Amino acid sequence: MTLPEQVLGKALRKPDVGFRRQVPIGRYIVDFVHFRARLIVELDGGWHDLPERQLHDETRDAWLTSQGYRVVRFRNQQALDDPSGVVEAIGTLLPPGEKGRDEGGRGAFAGREGEAPPALALQPPALTLTQPSPLEGEGL
Repeated sequence: MTLPEQVLGKALRKPDVGFRRQVPIGRYIVDFVHFRARLIVELDGGWHDLPERQLHDETRDAWLTSQGYRVVRFRNQQALDDPSGVVEAIGTLLPPGEKGRDEGGRGAFAGREGEAPPALALQPPALTLTQPSPLEGEGL
């Protein structure tokens, strides 16, 4: 795992929140997934700005979406600079029953009083595919 994935993984590690990390789904390995909420969280570094990587990400996200998942992407730097803000943003995407509790009984994703949830870096898929090409996958 990259450093940003380790930082976010630590923030999402609460046992009753329900996220798993580095999980294979089809031909892909996703950074984090919440199966009950059908939510995938991806962290992207600078190489995701390359045109060929963007096309791969769009294809991958389209396939994952076709399987019933919602894919949300954050930049690596966001996870390093403001992990709690990223966790709060992710929490806004979880159904109320899926939000874990901290030691004080508050929701693990509860924001500060009077504070709006942070904006999400959502990227809707541009392509519609039924399955990925057998040549595509993580690590290429």
